[in-house]
Amino acid sequence: MARIAFLASLAVACMAIAQPSIADGQRDPGLRQIIAAAISDKPCFEDKYDDVVWYAVMQPRVEKRLRQKTADLRLGDDVSAAAQRILRSVHCESSRQSMLRDRPQLVLAVIDVESAFDPFAVSSAGAVGMMQVMPFWPQELGLTRRDLLDVEMNIRMGTSILAYYLERERGDYRRALARYNGSLGRRTYPDLVLNRLNSRWQR
Repeated sequence: MARIAFLASLAVACMAIAQPSIADGQRDPGLRQIIAAAISDKPCFEDKYDDVVWYAVMQPRVEKRLRQKTADLRLGDDVSAAAQRILRSVHCESSRQSMLRDRPQLVLAVIDVESAFDPFAVSSAGAVGMMQVMPFWPQELGLTRRDLLDVEMNIRMGTSILAYYLERERGDYRRALARYNGSLGRRTYPDLVLNRLNSRWQR
């Protein structure tokens, strides 16, 4: 636990010195209201058995990704519990968003590409956590920077951002993903996520 607390503190410190993101960097004017509404909503406590087949198919895949990075993620031996926590958040938060209601696998593909399921991931642009949420949001929304390291909160914010861009781009995956990554006009990131979706996360 002491090591996890130290690493969490280190991640928070890294956020403080990180450089600003390129392109949009989640600074679209409409995003603030969307994310504020998402974080003020009730916590997501969906029963995992709401879609038992989806969980049964996805849990071994998430566990495999976590085991590949167990030493880095400081999960100890509780990979199964960590996978369940991630899947519960992804499925529940996706179901709240009309643009992601039938697309939780897309969220898994984004997490896979963005952080490889590392809740402590911090990019060179300062993006944080599983879904690489930008570090200015806590100050904007009255949160702490540590909140971005929380799996459920990070996934809630990330799915809100992704759903917003999907709505803006009328369901165009490539353009929405490029906005999410701050690389609109380039196909590298969208193609990476969609290839990962097709190769690893489709049922």
